[in-house]
Order: sequence, then C-alpha cells, then structure tokens
Amino acid sequence: MSDHRYPFDAEAWFMTPLGRYVLAREQEYFDHAVVDRFGYNAFQLGLPGHELLRASRIPLRCRVDTAGAAAGMLADFRDLPIASNSADLMLLPHVLEFSDDPHQILREVARVLRPEGHVIMACFNPWSLWGARRTFGPRQEYPWRGRFINLPRLKDWLALLELEVAGGSMGCYVPPCSQEKWLGRFGFMEHAGDRWWPIAGGVYFLQAVKRVRGMRLITPKWKGSLARQENLVAMPKKVREEQEPLAARVAAKRVNGE
Repeated sequence: MSDHRYPFDAEAWFMTPLGRYVLAREQEYFDHAVVDRFGYNAFQLGLPGHELLRASRIPLRCRVDTAGAAAGMLADFRDLPIASNSADLMLLPHVLEFSDDPHQILREVARVLRPEGHVIMACFNPWSLWGARRTFGPRQEYPWRGRFINLPRLKDWLALLELEVAGGSMGCYVPPCSQEKWLGRFGFMEHAGDRWWPIAGGVYFLQAVKRVRGMRLITPKWKGSLARQENLVAMPKKVREEQEPLAARVAAKRVNGE
C-alpha cells in the first residue's frame, strides 16, 4: 500500500479561489525554472491533473501519482519504478508534507536522478501566515492537515543525500483567505513580500542538484584542441640541391674511415 498521504481532495482544493491563487504562482515559478533544464526524462510526482512541466523542453515528461486516470504512471513514491541514474528532472509539488516518510521519498529521488540532475520542490511554509493558520485553525481539510516542513530542515535532508541546493524562492504572501474578494484586497502583499518579509511566504520553492563525489565534468577546450591538431600536421621541407653533393661526400668519408 502506498505511504503517500496526498489527499484525494487536493485537486478539488486547487479549484477553489485560494487554490487557484497558489497554483497560478507555482505554475509561473515552475515554467521559469524548468525551461532551461535539458535531458531526456522528466517526472512530476503528484498533482497529475496539472501539467506543471508544460514549459520543459525535455522530450519525455511523465506525471506520476498513486492513483487517478490523469497520471501517466501509478507508483508508490517510496519505491519508484524508475531506473537509477536515469532522470534529468524531478518535480515535487507538495509531496513531502503529505507523506509519512518524506525521507524515503527524497532517497528515491536521489537514486533515480542522474549525476547533475535537478529536483524542484514546492512546500507550504510553516513560518508564515499559512503556518499560523494551520497551527491555530482546524486541520481536517487540505492543505492544513499536512505536516509543513521548515526550510532549514529540508536543506539538511538534502545535504545528507548529496543533493546540493542550487536556488529557491518564496511566494504566496497573501493571507490564506477563502474568498476571492479578500485575496484581491490583500494583493499588494504579494508584491511587497520579497522586500519586507522575504522568509514569510506561504509557499517556498527549492531547487537542488545531485552531486557525485569524484566526478568532474569535462568540457571541450576548442582552442587548445585545434592548437594540438595543428602541431601534429607534417610540414614538408624542401632540400636544396646544393646540399645533396655535400651529404654524399660526408657519407663516402665515413665508409672509407676518413
């Protein structure tokens, strides 16, 4: 049985005014983050009803989930049926907060990523108005029943797996209001958040790269390569005719012992 506690009402929540607000900001971030990632295989874990990899240029883009017709692959996130060192890009939209074993999911991500492959995560931030809403409000519904993970802890988990943090961002500074009119009234906070309270976004994004010790990428040095090739070219040298009799006399003296 799958460990992933991704609630079945998640898709419904992302259709609410607050969910649409979150999804719009996350889609914008993912579009920008994946457009310059290249390779052959990209996987999106969770939220199969939304094509968060739409801006990726990677040819194989697969949405993975534990259930649902929208998923291209059904799998337990703790035991992915993906070959080791084969994924160039992994996307985890709110997967870790809704799992009983987020460490194992990250271990699987590290296993399937190829060296220098990227993983991009979106998580709800406990150090925000959203975290306060979860702490002091009811937790029966999505996303409040998830276990929000603070950013330093997630960075520590990644470091243990040799996944090096390569970037990140905060978003969704508006209070978690359920009505669209209130989201609109607090819209000014979205633009001021990065300047005035940069660690208090309702959602944080984190990018990491799989590093392998002892591995070094070798890039071509075109100038040096061409120079070496030029040095190997044989250059013909013309022998002057007046040197030929002299060479013959020297050879004759050596034969006669002179």
